[in-house]
Amino acid sequence: MPSQGRAGRVLDEADERAIAAARALAVDAVEAAGSGHPGTALALAPVAHLLFQRHIRHDPANASWEGRDRFVLSCGHASILQYTQLCLTGYGLELDDLRHFRRLGSLTPGHPEYGHTTGVETTTGPLGQGVATAVGMAMALKRDQGRLAGADATADGVPARTVWVLCSDGDLQEGISYEAGALAGRHRLDNLVVIWDDNSIQIEGSTGLTTREDTVARFTAQGWFVQTVGLGADGDIDTDALDTALTTARAHTGRPSLIALKSQIAFPAPNATNTAASHGAPLGMAEVAALKARLGIADDPFTVPAEVLRHTRRAVSRGAELHRAWDTALAEWAAAHPERARARAHAIRPIDTAGAADALPSFEPGTLVAPRDASGNVIQSLADTLPRLWGGSADLGDSNRTTITSGGSFLPADEPADVPADEPTGEGSGQGLHGRNIHWGVREHAMAAALNGISLVGYDTPFAGTFLVFSDYQRPSLRLAALMSLPVVHIWTHDSVALGADGPTHQPVEHLAALRAMPGLSVVRPADATETAAAWLSALGRTGPVGLVLARQALPVLPTPADEVREGVTRGAYVVADTDGAVDVVLLASGSEVPLALEARNALAQRDVAARVVSVPCKEWFTEQDAAYRDAVLPPSVRARVVVEAACAFGWHDLLGEYGRTVTVDGFGTSAPAAQAMAAVGMTEGAVVAAALESLSAASS
Repeated sequence: MPSQGRAGRVLDEADERAIAAARALAVDAVEAAGSGHPGTALALAPVAHLLFQRHIRHDPANASWEGRDRFVLSCGHASILQYTQLCLTGYGLELDDLRHFRRLGSLTPGHPEYGHTTGVETTTGPLGQGVATAVGMAMALKRDQGRLAGADATADGVPARTVWVLCSDGDLQEGISYEAGALAGRHRLDNLVVIWDDNSIQIEGSTGLTTREDTVARFTAQGWFVQTVGLGADGDIDTDALDTALTTARAHTGRPSLIALKSQIAFPAPNATNTAASHGAPLGMAEVAALKARLGIADDPFTVPAEVLRHTRRAVSRGAELHRAWDTALAEWAAAHPERARARAHAIRPIDTAGAADALPSFEPGTLVAPRDASGNVIQSLADTLPRLWGGSADLGDSNRTTITSGGSFLPADEPADVPADEPTGEGSGQGLHGRNIHWGVREHAMAAALNGISLVGYDTPFAGTFLVFSDYQRPSLRLAALMSLPVVHIWTHDSVALGADGPTHQPVEHLAALRAMPGLSVVRPADATETAAAWLSALGRTGPVGLVLARQALPVLPTPADEVREGVTRGAYVVADTDGAVDVVLLASGSEVPLALEARNALAQRDVAARVVSVPCKEWFTEQDAAYRDAVLPPSVRARVVVEAACAFGWHDLLGEYGRTVTVDGFGTSAPAAQAMAAVGMTEGAVVAAALESLSAASS
């Protein structure tokens, strides 16, 4: 029998039976695992059913279809809610996969994981990340809709794609959601619909323990279209009202949508409803049996009646029809607008690194160029070749050198009054959805998460800039980018104590070590302008996230030929200055300390000490090389080694060996002009020479 008291016009008895089956599967999976989060999955089963059966444009038989909507379960702890729908709608998950929920090697891990389970669009779990990632997805889809629409702002019948998000109280309490909400409102992302599960329950009890915020007023103030949906008469989700709200949200223009949805956690479990305990623990066999009795279904774990499965699998035929219709509309659009279609195909094509290499600027050896300036030059050169290159900075476009000249601003096209007077807005500037400069504001965390969302859509290669010291604000999003192997590029300038008088609050010391500790993230610190260009090229050719750590101060362009630099940077470390004969000591350096190591090499030569200087722009890439290459760069026979880097020594000892020494910064910096600040923390030629002599003495004793 269907659940009691639900006589809505939107859902018929077959839908009711499907919802009951989804609820039963969720609690069965949690009981079998002995852990999980049943409360949300129980309460929101009607929401998920409505979305997957009536509102999300998706094709279970082709999960990567480009015309699909995106669904993001930001409250990723409720993963079983999504898995039941992927199973019931035909994505390839089977009942046995649900039976192995949270088990080693299963397709149903404790939180949704991108690339692991078909139908999961992004890895979620850390609260707030899904909401912010979805903002990036909506931005990318909005930009592509601009490619389709062209100058006349119409896409000739190609349906826009919507990003649907389910989020929790915890998602909206995380600070990242404030940043993301402000971004979505500013960019008027009307292709974004967030459903907030307003159940007023958290692990520690009522949300009243932690907040008195008027969430509806907050989102309204940020420029969102907000609807509220209360409980039905039976205490369950009011599916009629929710269906209307979802339809209205998708049709609404000019603002992102928030649906504040009242629910009761764990409803309709007889004793667990509205209990904090139901958030993150199994209900227990007795409560599961009582729940199934209330739902009118047999207490037979992981059983779905054939007629229920036939009903839910209608999503396959619905999806196939939506797929055909969208592809037909796209083909008709392309036929009607061949030039626009060619431009779109050119814009979203995969990056050709050979072509990108030809576009790189060159730099005259001996000239003084700041790596951040060199990066800015590279961006300008690549922007002409790679229309998919798209990004900005956290209100630091000038400082990070990330602004694409004459690229225009990614802003709502009808708001030129909001653009600064010196911002190009005329024809060809790319103003509006075609703009290539994203104004993130001082929102590093949401910027990094949205970058992930842009990358996940797959049309663009996004980049984002801030100061290295503020990468701390981005770490959770960086970690998810590494988990998902997303090809995003982060630009971190002002990379050391050498930024000077801004003082220790802005001088990164521990950041390189902390970032290098993150699996899957490549941290690249170029020594000069040529290495910077090579680092960009290498970053564009990789599948995981890359952070370019760039000095603000001018550094001499080294005389190494550009092709050798490119190969050396790609390998992570290479010899930039060598001896005529035997090597006494190896000086390993990165970034602005490579010139310092070269100066020390000359000073050591006057003492008849033969020093090899190795630039190590990327430890991760060097570690990937085979033993033969690593030994050629760092001969095992040369035990005297010195690491020179204006950051803490942590993480370098694997290359130093037993007798190595460091010239590093293992305390905080100081406020002073750059040269004085560096000298004050011991980054001097004399310190490098002394360390080399000490290492030589230790190695020979």
